[in-house]
Amino acid sequence: MARTGYADLPLHYGRVPQWLAERMTTLGGAIVEAIIIEYGKGEVLRRLSDPLWFQSFGCVLGMDWHSSGITTSVMGALKRAVNARSREFGLYICGGRGKHSRQTPAELLAIAEKTGLNGSALVHSSRLAAKVDNTAIQDGFQLYLHSFILSDSGEWTVVQQGLNDSSGMARRYHWHSGAFQSYLDSPHSGVTGENQGLILNLASADAGVTRESILKIPQENPDTMIREVRKIIMPRHHEVRSDDVNLKRLGAILTLAHERQICQFEDLLLLEGVGPRAVQSLALVSEVIYGSPTRFNDPARFSFAHGGKDGHPFPVPLKVYDETIQVLRNSIERSKLGNSDKLQAVRQLSTIASRIEKDFRPNPFLEDHIQKERDTSHEFGGMTVFGKAVAPKKQPGQQLKLF
Repeated sequence: MARTGYADLPLHYGRVPQWLAERMTTLGGAIVEAIIIEYGKGEVLRRLSDPLWFQSFGCVLGMDWHSSGITTSVMGALKRAVNARSREFGLYICGGRGKHSRQTPAELLAIAEKTGLNGSALVHSSRLAAKVDNTAIQDGFQLYLHSFILSDSGEWTVVQQGLNDSSGMARRYHWHSGAFQSYLDSPHSGVTGENQGLILNLASADAGVTRESILKIPQENPDTMIREVRKIIMPRHHEVRSDDVNLKRLGAILTLAHERQICQFEDLLLLEGVGPRAVQSLALVSEVIYGSPTRFNDPARFSFAHGGKDGHPFPVPLKVYDETIQVLRNSIERSKLGNSDKLQAVRQLSTIASRIEKDFRPNPFLEDHIQKERDTSHEFGGMTVFGKAVAPKKQPGQQLKLF
């Protein structure tokens, strides 16, 4: 079933620092590989077409949890990771931001030469997706990013984003080739952006009569309208607040990671030696890989894996980030050699957290936990775009309660 939605993405400018970009590429590639091992390459395309999963994925990679920069940075990191291993993964990523988007047709034709796919049909799909979102839907957003992700079997996903300078907002559009039968009958798998009120949407399934008199595009037979709505409403405030996360879910993750003495699960024995802070990150990475679609309606929660480059909710803990990468990559390599026990242990983290969650009753703890992360950030190599995290000045008598 196709999914569509709207959400606010405040426009953020600037570049991702190299120390984060390299790690995003490595961890993003490892997560994609784990999904392929467990579910197949088609699942990667399906997930990228889900705006809520995409936002959660970007948060796990250390991007600012609510900003428009997630789209550009995540797709750039994935393009580097996936295209370096396209023959192995059976996946390719074309296009990108600005001038890179205009290279999409040439890239698709080159891939078609290698794979035997119909290059003309792929270019046609790419151009129509862009034309629909930039012209047929006149919602005030001008496209500046177009990424076309495809498999060697011909399945594809499009992620593209437009901006509205007057409102300071961005809108991200998601397409999936398996989610529609016509480009002009509500084709999107998801739309991310702020509801602008009444708009002209000639791509709606209800606009057939209007299209006949306005557009000279050959009509295709309609199939079904989108029934399920996926919404992301991303606020303008930069800090993470209690209303932005599911405290019961986050509290279960923190309990699993930091109070493991009360969680005597055999599944955790294979992760012996992995520090509590790394378990917190791995549990959220595990959910991105193995979680069901219903688990991603609070993307801000996933920023508690590796923080954010601007320091919200806390600086990126580089030592923890690197440990997460090492554990996941080692688990994947062992799995490919026929020993999947450690990858299954990573998978079990999300399962165990769900068990804890059922009986978890959180007291207010978010602000205290964020403060603890900031106070200890220097111990984990905390970094932001402003520099290294420093040790806080001690305040005698201050106590911390997580739950």
